[in-house]
Amino acid sequence: MGAFVLLLKDYEDESVVIYRFGPKEDIMGKIQLDKERSMFSELESINNPNHSNQFYFDRAAQRMAKCFIKEGGVFPERMTFES
Repeated sequence: MGAFVLLLKDYEDESVVIYRFGPKEDIMGKIQLDKERSMFSELESINNPNHSNQFYFDRAAQRMAKCFIKEGGVFPERMTFES
């Protein structure tokens, strides 16, 4: 089974970036990356019993880490994780 996570940027400044994440736009939580400490935090969980919050959080963090480390800290307005 493949995985798909949609990430939509909510906010970014020099120290943090915040995305909404989830399987689709009407089922989303919020994740924050502290750029200075390189730490992820969950701000809001996905509130849907049919979707595993941890599954989506882990993949959203993985996609954001790729932007932070491999893509020079460039965070687009919209991105996906697909496997």
